[in-house]
Amino acid sequence: MDLSDAIHARHTVKAFESGRALPESAIEGLLKVLHNSPSSVNSQPWHYVVASTPEGKARIAKSTTGSYAYNEPKVLNASHVIALCMRTDISDAHLNAILEQEERDGRFLIDGAKQAQDRSRRSYVDVHKYELRDVPQWMEKQVYLALGGLLLGAAILGIDATPMEGFDSRTLDLEPGLREQGYTGVVLASFGFRSEQDFNAKLPKSRLPRDEIFTFI
Repeated sequence: MDLSDAIHARHTVKAFESGRALPESAIEGLLKVLHNSPSSVNSQPWHYVVASTPEGKARIAKSTTGSYAYNEPKVLNASHVIALCMRTDISDAHLNAILEQEERDGRFLIDGAKQAQDRSRRSYVDVHKYELRDVPQWMEKQVYLALGGLLLGAAILGIDATPMEGFDSRTLDLEPGLREQGYTGVVLASFGFRSEQDFNAKLPKSRLPRDEIFTFI
């Protein structure tokens, strides 16, 4: 499937066919998209919880009860559910880990490049920490960058998907012990095979006209 076909075929699935599992090769494709997602100054402030077993999906689904019960079937009936999470803080340990990984991956080809990269990244973190005071919002933006790539990647791979903001974040955080690890849930995404009850598959896309959303200069 080419990009144009994927864009037109992609839609937010409203109902999944229970009991059908995506092949591991398809899931591996999605994980590669997430693993290689871009982020501001390569900050990578994320963590992903992948649920594929009935038990794992049931744990995620605990956050989709009560006011969010409409999303529970999209979790339980999907093949896989990914909870996209962000760090609760940008720590020195995290920044050091990124820097050392960049060195192992061969990104510093000239003398002083490692130190320059570290100074540059920390300067961005300091701006968001002290001047803008928006570190959580900044990190959340990086997670949504990853989500956008993930949904497009799923469409190209022919995988039905739906993102969900309707869940109880405290329940999600506590169920797999995210808070103890220094993470908090941002958004859920389910993947699988749409069912005949997916009414959204039969509806046309609706977007504002191009001349209202583009300015060419």
